[in-house]
Amino acid sequence: MTYVAWILITASLVGMSCGMIGVFLVLRRMAMMADAISHTVLLGIVLAFMITQSLEGVHMLIGAALAGLLTTYLVQWFQSKGVQYDASIGVVFTSLFAIGVILVSTSIGNTHLDIKHTLMGEIAFIPWNTTTLPFTGFEVPVATLILFCVFLLVLGLILAFYKEWKITAFDPALAASLGLPVIGLHYLFMTLVSLTTVASFDAVGAILVVAMLITPAASAYLWTERLSIMLLLSASFGIISSISGYYLAVWLDTSVSGSMAFSTGLVFLVSFIFSPTHGMISRWVRPEKASLTS
Repeated sequence: MTYVAWILITASLVGMSCGMIGVFLVLRRMAMMADAISHTVLLGIVLAFMITQSLEGVHMLIGAALAGLLTTYLVQWFQSKGVQYDASIGVVFTSLFAIGVILVSTSIGNTHLDIKHTLMGEIAFIPWNTTTLPFTGFEVPVATLILFCVFLLVLGLILAFYKEWKITAFDPALAASLGLPVIGLHYLFMTLVSLTTVASFDAVGAILVVAMLITPAASAYLWTERLSIMLLLSASFGIISSISGYYLAVWLDTSVSGSMAFSTGLVFLVSFIFSPTHGMISRWVRPEKASLTS
């Protein structure tokens, strides 16, 4: 496997995992929660490192998941006390992320975990940190292996809880009346968001994680109203953005993660213009058709 192939595979795994999760975030109108969690997991990563003195291992995923759950809990707690939802996200997001930044700057400054790495990631270095798969002797980048496992987890949980998450996304009150554990499903989903975020963190940084969680799903939403098709489209848009973003970065000699995030915006722009139901062109054409038939 070539150097470029590993980068594209790693980024595509991020695009597929984040793209599918992002669909439920968009449908639940929780896009800003994705932004908040993608930043506040930094606090969980830093605390896990301070306890274990290692940037590798399952403890990083556990720390990030706990930080994501803490973010979700605090936002809902403030909202229950009368604070507006967006204001709750703003307060929790900035406060927890600021604590993480301070700890990175003051307590673990001698490691490669710094603010620039946190925001932009180091996807160009992914192919150099490899591990050997047992029984095969095949070398694979550690980040790619972790992201592949997370992708399988995301896919498995979506298939297992497809109906439940579909109902809670469109009508939480109906889900509660049917006896579904709405709160439990919500926290399970937020845990999955946190795990996916931290798995992508080291490779692509917070900027691309936010872009992949929100933009492909928003683009897919413009093309279809069927959840299954939306999931497939969102994952596909994540792959397209990853591949096109890499070659755009090579052409411009710039940040790979930044170019991939920019590519998600281009995909959304194309969807916003050419979508057959919600696109700008279709909105211009429909009034003309209506006037011709009247």
